[in-house]
This record gives sequence, structure tokens and C-alpha cells, in this order.
Amino acid sequence: MKRFAVICKYELILFLRDFFGVFFTLVFPTLMIMIFGGIYGNDPVYPGADAGMMDVSVPAYAVMVIGVTGLMSFPLTLSACKEKKIYKRYDATPVGKRMIMQAQIMVNFIMTLLGIAILLIAGRLLYGVKIAGGAGMVFFSLLLSVAMLFSMGFLFTAVTDDAKVTNALCYVFYFVMLFLSGATIPDMLFSGAVKTVSKCLPMTYAVDLLQGAFAGDGFSAHGVEVTVLALLTVLFAGIGAVCYRKKDWA
Repeated sequence: MKRFAVICKYELILFLRDFFGVFFTLVFPTLMIMIFGGIYGNDPVYPGADAGMMDVSVPAYAVMVIGVTGLMSFPLTLSACKEKKIYKRYDATPVGKRMIMQAQIMVNFIMTLLGIAILLIAGRLLYGVKIAGGAGMVFFSLLLSVAMLFSMGFLFTAVTDDAKVTNALCYVFYFVMLFLSGATIPDMLFSGAVKTVSKCLPMTYAVDLLQGAFAGDGFSAHGVEVTVLALLTVLFAGIGAVCYRKKDWA
């Protein structure tokens, strides 16, 4: 356990040296609150609604944070280590590659939670954002969303040995989903055609689930989202694991 903590410490230092990851995980979502909050405020999303615009937007921005770590930071770190044969070198030490990968996952998960915590604090202080749902449902929704997006990033690193190709896959999928899933622009503003495309994107189900959890919905109200996210997590992780076993990357 002490060894794992030391490895996590150094992986955290490496994470903090990455300006892109730190900015988009810890700073950018709060800037989004300030920008769109300044435009829309936290007025009801429609007449008679209990939830305000920022009440709906903050859980969507939380998915944005998960996307940064799950589709940008974690897979890009993994692909760079794989391409440079760094994991092979760790296999020649008592630590081994497995503990290094576990530490990388842990650090990215911790930074995800920290980014979401900063987001919630900013939303509460600036616009009085409310969380009507129970802590259990909210945390479960966060964990399931993290599992799906991290496993998706893991899959991207498994299908290719070229870090540049992995980077391209991560960038394309992240930014397409970022703008078409409701993670930045509320899906209530989408046209019918855009909503149809949105339903084909995995991140959309994470946004819908978290928004429902924050609003106080129970599991029964979001059975489709929970099922889709769970199945995608198993599918992405399973295909990624099979691809890794077939390649001499370790």
C-alpha cells in the first residue's frame, strides 16, 4: 500500500505538469458556469419549472470533466507509455506495469472528483445551484459515467499502437460528444435532427443520468441510461482487454 501511494504521488506530479489536463479539469468548467451563468442566470429552464438553467447545466459540466480525464488525460498517458515501451521497463522491476496503470487510473479518478467538487462549489456560491437527489444516486451516476468514459478511452488505446492515432480518436470523439451530447449546450435547445444524432453518442446518456440524479430522480426513471452505460462499459473494457492480449505491447 505504501508503494502504491508513492507511485500515485509521482503520477499526480506528472498530471499537474500537464497544463491542458489541469486547465480543462479544474478551471474550464468553472469558466463555463461564469460565462453561461452570466448569460442565462439560474432562472427556470421553462415557466413553472423547479430547476434553473445552472441547476441543469452543472451536472452536464460534470460530465465534461469526466470526459477530459477519461478521453483525454488517461488514454493519452496510457498510449504514450505504451508506444515508448515504458510498461515493458516496469515489468523488469518489482513494481510491474499493473500497479503503474492502477495508479494512473486512481490519479485521474481523484482529479475527476476534485474537478467536479470545484464545479459544484462554484455553482453553489455563484448561482445557488441545488442538488435535489440523494447522495447515493448522485455518486452511483458519477461512478457509472466515469467507468463508461474511462473504458472508452481505454479502448482507443487498445485498437492502435500509434499514439498519434490514439490522440486523433480521443480528440475527435471528445469534441463531437462535447457539443452534441448536451454537456455544453442544453439539449433542450437542439433541433430534432441534432437530438437524433445526440442519442447515438455515449456521453448523452451520462449527461441525462447525472441531470436526473441531481434533479432527484430515482433509478426507475433512468433505467435506459443506466443499462446503456453499463453495457457500454462492459463492451469497451472487454474489447480493449482482448485487443491488449493479442498485441505485444507490454
